[in-house]
Amino acid sequence: MLSVQQRGSQTNSLFLGRSVVKEEKIGDVLMSHSVSGAKSERIFAIGDVHGCAGKLTTLLERLPLDPKRDTVVFLGDLIDRGPASKEVIERICRLRGSGVAVVGLLGNHEYLLREYQESGEVSLLPYLRANGIEATLASYGAKSQRGLADLSFMPAPHRQFMASLVPYWETDEFIFVHAGIMPGIPLADNDLPTLCEKRGEFLTSEFLLGKRVVFGHTPFATPLLTPTKIGIDTGAVYGNLLTAVELPAVRFYHA
Repeated sequence: MLSVQQRGSQTNSLFLGRSVVKEEKIGDVLMSHSVSGAKSERIFAIGDVHGCAGKLTTLLERLPLDPKRDTVVFLGDLIDRGPASKEVIERICRLRGSGVAVVGLLGNHEYLLREYQESGEVSLLPYLRANGIEATLASYGAKSQRGLADLSFMPAPHRQFMASLVPYWETDEFIFVHAGIMPGIPLADNDLPTLCEKRGEFLTSEFLLGKRVVFGHTPFATPLLTPTKIGIDTGAVYGNLLTAVELPAVRFYHA
C-alpha cells in the first residue's frame, strides 16, 4: 500500500484563462503549466487562505484587478483550520464565474483530502484531523466525516473546483507552486509531495531555474523576497495578514 507521500494524484479540468496551456504526464500525474500571453497582463498571486473568507474578500477588493487582462493565482491551502472554507471556495468560484482568469494550485491540505477521496485509506483520517478538516466540514454544515470519501459534503461546483487544482503553473518569468521544488532537478521531475510539502533545502538554497519561484506553505511574518524566491504565506489563519503579490511589479497587498 502506498503512503500519502508516495502516491500521485490525477488532475482534471483546467481553467487557465487567456494563456496557452501545455500539459505533460509525469508518471500518473498530469503536470500542467502555462506561458502567459500579452506582456501587459498582470498576475496577482495569493497566499494560503485557510478558510479566512473575510480576509480574502477584503484582499480581493484591494487588488487593482482588470478582469479582462489579469490573472489571479491561488497558491493552495484554501481550506482547513479557519472557520469559513466553504465561503472561500464559493468566493473563488464566483470570481472565476465572473470571467476572471483564475488558476488554483494544489496545496498540501487539498492534496491530502484528494488522497483520501481517491484511496479511502482510514489511516489518513488522523492526518486530515490534524490539518483541521473538521473546521472545513463544519463550514459546510456536515454532521460527520462520511462525506470525505467522495466530497459529497460539498456542492457540485465546489467539487469541480477541487478537481481543477493543478500542481504548479508557470509563465515566462515565474514558477508558481504551493510549497517548493527540489534544487538541482527540472521542474517537471518534482513529484506531488515535493510540490505540496517541500521546505528544507528549497528554502535555504539559492539555486536558479531561470525563473523566480512564487510559493506559499511556509508562513513568514512578512513576505520573503530573495533574487530567486517570493514567499507569500504570511499566516492569515494564525492572526497575521493575508498577502497577495502583483507581478511582474512585485507589489504587495495585504488584508
